[in-house]
Amino acid sequence: ERKRLSAQRLAAYPNIKLIETDIRDREQMFAIFAEEKFDAVAHLAALAGVRNAVKYPDLYVEVDLNGSQNLMDAARASGVGNFVFASTSSVYGNTTVIPFIETDHCDRPLQPYAAAKRAAEMLGYTYHYLFGMNFTVVRFFTVYGPYGRPDMMAYLLAESVTKGIQIPLYEGGEMYRDWTFISDTVAGVIAALERPLGYEIINLGRGEPVLLKDFVGMIETLAGGKANLVSQPKPAADFVRNEADISKARRLLNYNPLVSVEEGITKFWDWYKTQAG
Repeated sequence: ERKRLSAQRLAAYPNIKLIETDIRDREQMFAIFAEEKFDAVAHLAALAGVRNAVKYPDLYVEVDLNGSQNLMDAARASGVGNFVFASTSSVYGNTTVIPFIETDHCDRPLQPYAAAKRAAEMLGYTYHYLFGMNFTVVRFFTVYGPYGRPDMMAYLLAESVTKGIQIPLYEGGEMYRDWTFISDTVAGVIAALERPLGYEIINLGRGEPVLLKDFVGMIETLAGGKANLVSQPKPAADFVRNEADISKARRLLNYNPLVSVEEGITKFWDWYKTQAG
């Protein structure tokens, strides 16, 4: 319901048409693409989250791989000039190459979410090779900010501090995340939409990872209270560190993340107090 409310805000803009549908509905995808005649597509629709994917692997493959193929086929049939696919840093798994760089093989995914996203990335290359589709993969790194997912750490922490809800803190907070503010991620997606590049994989992060426990501390300071945390071991499906090498994004997209983690958390907290608190 929260996602629908967020989407309704966009519908107020004059050049936005909102259609609620399911990317698994192949016939509907073809009909929408034929009617709208898109010049370019940013495919962000997905089931996200590493832990739920372990519980429902069939659903994640159905949506994140098969649904993505439906969009690729509809885009190809309707002559879309550029296809931008939102992927995830989770595809890097437990790689020892730090920071994460796009030349990594990414052939050891830790859970079905990453596996389905990686498979869709590879299918995108096949469509580029066989059909000449411009296909750019943008790999997101721990995106946060206003109107973000309620199952992500920023929102969970805000709920914990304000309402006393207990949430797990994995590995005592000794985990690094490349927190990337939503406006920087959006800027990267728009840049990719504006630049047909053949086939490319591009990281969209900050390149400056922050310890989870420090992220917690920033929100607690802003809130003037303590989160209700219980320390737990890291789930097998999760990873200790993600960190983006963003040199390729800088070179190909003129990408330049502007929002520091401190500024981003402040923006998020200000939104949370007025909209969700």
